[in-house]
Amino acid sequence: MTGPYEFPEAGNGTSESSATLLLVAHGTRDPRGGRVIRQLAHTAGDRLGVPVRTANVDVVGPTVAEALRGVIGRVVAVPAFLASGYHVRTDLPGQLADSGHDAEVRVTEPVGPAPELARVMLHRLREAGWRPGEPVVFAAAGSSDEHALGDVDRAAGLLGELVRPGGEPLTATYITSARPRTSEVCVRGDGGEFVAPYLLAPGLFHRWLREMPSKAVAEPLGGHSEVAGLIVRRYLDACRGDPARSAVAPTA
Repeated sequence: MTGPYEFPEAGNGTSESSATLLLVAHGTRDPRGGRVIRQLAHTAGDRLGVPVRTANVDVVGPTVAEALRGVIGRVVAVPAFLASGYHVRTDLPGQLADSGHDAEVRVTEPVGPAPELARVMLHRLREAGWRPGEPVVFAAAGSSDEHALGDVDRAAGLLGELVRPGGEPLTATYITSARPRTSEVCVRGDGGEFVAPYLLAPGLFHRWLREMPSKAVAEPLGGHSEVAGLIVRRYLDACRGDPARSAVAPTA
């Protein structure tokens, strides 16, 4: 296999030439969020047979520098974000550059948007009781970053293709920071919609959704196997040196 890294086949264990998987999240004080990130990281690491670390860019530790402390060799950093906003494009590269890690760190695309996530959202909707033909509200966290909003629009489009095949596109709504607001859309719909959260883990935003009028609120993406599989795909793309899917972080 060609590319900047050597790594074993999934499940064959680690080797000295394996790049460490660093899964980087936003950070939350809700312990369930941290558990989801750790679960995803270890599931992906087990499939790849590589060492794993987790880090947060904000709110709580471990920081990127703390997570990389003691790591020897190359690193593939996968942003556990659902859109390429400020944290992905600015915070993470800056924190990697300041971390003092003296080997190459390759940063992948964020986890979302991706078809795998749309499939997981459909699965969560079905778990909540949704049936084809019933209305769906796509609810994202919200951002003031145009790149992130564009990614969320694409994610809404991917889910729309699954819940409204051949029908009207699904429009993204936002819990905060952008419009249309999810709360306003739910009120106008008289509470008859199923809400599909474009959220990785439970926390404050998911609790807010549960307080809005709706028929049901699906669970976040969580530690679903397809999400872990997507992290594996991002890692492998970076290891193969796909220039469209990876970037080398600047060194300090």
